[in-house]
Amino acid sequence: MFKHRNVYFVLVFALSCFMLSPVLADDVLTVYSGRNESLVGPILAQFTEDTGIEVEVLYGGTSAVANQILTEGENSPADVFIAQDGGALGALADAGMLHKLPDATIARVANAAFVSPAGVWAGLSGRARVFVYNPEALEEQGLELPNSILDLTGEEWSGLVGWAPTNASFVANVTAMRVLLGEEATAGWLAGMIANGVNAYPKNTPIVQATIDGEVVGGLVNHYYLFRFLAEDPDITATLHFFPGGDLGSLINVAGAAILKTTDQPYDALALVDYLLSDAAQEYFAQSTYEYPLVSTVEPSVDLPALADIETPEFDLSDLADLQGTLELIEESGALD
Repeated sequence: MFKHRNVYFVLVFALSCFMLSPVLADDVLTVYSGRNESLVGPILAQFTEDTGIEVEVLYGGTSAVANQILTEGENSPADVFIAQDGGALGALADAGMLHKLPDATIARVANAAFVSPAGVWAGLSGRARVFVYNPEALEEQGLELPNSILDLTGEEWSGLVGWAPTNASFVANVTAMRVLLGEEATAGWLAGMIANGVNAYPKNTPIVQATIDGEVVGGLVNHYYLFRFLAEDPDITATLHFFPGGDLGSLINVAGAAILKTTDQPYDALALVDYLLSDAAQEYFAQSTYEYPLVSTVEPSVDLPALADIETPEFDLSDLADLQGTLELIEESGALD
């Protein structure tokens, strides 16, 4: 059950932000999720078991789900949006579709970089972009680890790198490039990778498998995929490289949640967001998905550098909102051919 603190802030939030009659809604809470059911389904089911609040979930790709909400506009039935990345949340924030969360909810997130500057969304878990690599293959090729993601266009890496150009996290990473490097430089990097014979995969998991198998020396993935393999076989020969010096290859993105202005269930919607930031839910993300918990009271369950120790590029994750522009740039580059 929820602590009295949460009940209080639910009341304050509903009365001050929504100005609705303080009567609990009997309807099912509608959640639009850009995260896979395998990742968030269990914790949403636990939320229902612990609170009695029924949840109905629409699953899809983060960009597609965010676009659906934008298309539905004021007629959207969504109460809560769970996103795979800050960019999708930023897009809805830019469209004025998100409600400000109570300060107590925002304060649960230990690092201000992982919440909306306007307080309209909160990060739920952290996902580091990394270079997963095979140390044996690296040595056989006589290579040293790259200092930057931009170095992977070098001739020495020809045909030895994997990426997943349709993956949402990759799209967010390229969006960060556009924000910090500009359109021309980002398009040049994409072209350089393609010219260098980068190996394309449909998602992150096969990149890690190809790295383990020596099909590639390494690839661009989210950190937690390797730990799924290690859980099955702790002896696999692959490890993670965090690009140093604030490089774009070490972007830390977040999965996050927001409440839609269209909701008619502010109490239950806020109850869900607060639940996802509870210690129990944060431990679930740490132990079941190997992601970084974002509250100070929960630690990662696997051997990872502390978030504060990773040298990441500094910018507002809400600035990753133009995912559609990035998708168009990736398609124009020929990466999807």
